[in-house]
Amino acid sequence: MSTVSTDASQTIYIVDDDPAVRDALSVVFEMEGFTVVSFADGDSFVEAAQTRIPACVILDVHMPGRSGIDVLKALSADNYAAPIFIISGQGDIPMAVDAIRNGAFDFIEKPFNADTVVERVREGIAAMSNRAGSVDDHPDFQGADLLTRREREVLGKITAGASNKEAGRDLGISPRTVEVHRARIMEKLGAKNAADLVRIVLGH
Repeated sequence: MSTVSTDASQTIYIVDDDPAVRDALSVVFEMEGFTVVSFADGDSFVEAAQTRIPACVILDVHMPGRSGIDVLKALSADNYAAPIFIISGQGDIPMAVDAIRNGAFDFIEKPFNADTVVERVREGIAAMSNRAGSVDDHPDFQGADLLTRREREVLGKITAGASNKEAGRDLGISPRTVEVHRARIMEKLGAKNAADLVRIVLGH
C-alpha cells in the first residue's frame, strides 16, 4: 500500500483481487501524480472507505467474498462522495448495468487503455466536484422522489435536449451509462419514450 500523501483529493483507491491489475493501475496513476492505495478484497476496502473518502475508487465487480455489487450496497454508493468506477470484462455488461443501478458512477471495460482510464477518472473526479458544489434541488414533478440524485442529473440533461453522448460528456460518464440511467428513469416514471418523459417532467 502506498502512503506517499495524505491528500485525499489526489488519492485513488483500487480494489481488485488480481495483484497484476492492482500493480498495473497503480503504476499508471502514480505516473500521473496520484497516490494509490490498493485493496485485495471488498471488506478491507469498505472499512477504509467509510473513514476516509478518496478522490476516486476503481472497483472490480468480480471478487471472492464480498463482490463489487455487495461493496456498492455496503457503501450506499449513490450517496458516496467519490466516483466509483467498476472494472468489467466485455461479457459483464449486465453486471455493469446492475452496478450502475446500485450507484456506480461509470464502468471501465477490460482490456484497459491507460490513457483512456486516466482521462475517464479525471473527468469523473471533476464532474463529482462540480456536483458537490451545485444545489441538489428536488424537481417538483410527480415521481421525482423515486429518482436518485444521479438519475435526476441525467434527466435534466435529457429534458434539455442533450444526446446520450452530450449528457455523458457533461456528467463525466460514458454514453452507455447514460443509456442505463435513461432506461431506469423511464421505467420509474412510466414513460414510453423521450417525448413522454419531457411531458411528465414539464407537467403537460
